[in-house]
Amino acid sequence: MSESKSVGSIAWTDLSVPDAEGLKEFYNQVVGWTADPVSMGDYDDFNMIPAGGEAPVAGICHAKGVNADLPPAWLIYVIVDDLEESLAACRGGGGQVLLGPKEMGPGSAYAIIRDPAGAVLALYQVGE
Repeated sequence: MSESKSVGSIAWTDLSVPDAEGLKEFYNQVVGWTADPVSMGDYDDFNMIPAGGEAPVAGICHAKGVNADLPPAWLIYVIVDDLEESLAACRGGGGQVLLGPKEMGPGSAYAIIRDPAGAVLALYQVGE
């Protein structure tokens, strides 16, 4: 996940599905992404790299472990300055916190919210 972007920008996009292994080939054929395995212990998730590129632009993950409760939809992660403050604002504005907050590396955390219209988004606080 990118940690060089500013508050309010999209840090990452990923998809969690039961069969990431099979779906990575679909996206290779449809948009030209190649898969770079990311070990999760007893299975691999995948960083997806665009044709001719070196840096990943998205992830395709198995709906296991920390991703077990994620919906099977493309999920964007937006950087926030203070995750707890953003979650309070979400609740106060009629949204719901669906998952988290959960740690994602030293000082980093994320949570998944649903806005009042029903759309789902991840909020990501970058570690120090």
